[in-house]
Amino acid sequence: MTFEISARQILRKKVRQLRNSLTPEQQYLAAQILCQKLCNHPEIKTAQHISLFLSFDGEVDTHPLIQALWQQNKSLYLPVLHPFSPGHLLFLHYTPETPMISHPFGIQEPRLNVQSVLPVSQLDVIITPLVAFDTQGNRLGMGGGYYDRTLKHWRNNNGSYPIGIAHDCQQVDALPYEDWDIPLPEIITPSRDWRW
Repeated sequence: MTFEISARQILRKKVRQLRNSLTPEQQYLAAQILCQKLCNHPEIKTAQHISLFLSFDGEVDTHPLIQALWQQNKSLYLPVLHPFSPGHLLFLHYTPETPMISHPFGIQEPRLNVQSVLPVSQLDVIITPLVAFDTQGNRLGMGGGYYDRTLKHWRNNNGSYPIGIAHDCQQVDALPYEDWDIPLPEIITPSRDWRW
């Protein structure tokens, strides 16, 4: 158990360094390619309520995708840490006018407003961040387990289809796997669409 946690921490650090070493040009190109792929994705085309995230720490820039989806009149939602249920996320409606605050991890998130919350079961697509992934669809996140808890029952609720997005350099041969890890059905990188 200790070995697995240590292996995961080492892998997180290594892949985050790789991701952060990409040039601005590589980051820009990755964001444009992923924006085009996702806007043409069948699940996105038919979706009305889409959750995504604001990129940080070298993640694929989601701002071009956000702008494109707003132009398609999609309703977008951002994750916020649940104030009363530690380890869980709420999803708040996100528009250009949404008041934002700085999260303790350094991420911008919407100011909590209960009228803006949409239950996870009503999301059509959850665009999911990740640090690393393997060829089996296993995902390594930042270590808090927030998305694993959110996605725990996604196959049972006939909605909330998760799609991971990443740079190509975030793919590894195999990830240390734990019982609580939720594999993704699909991960999209600039060069490839992985489906399981």
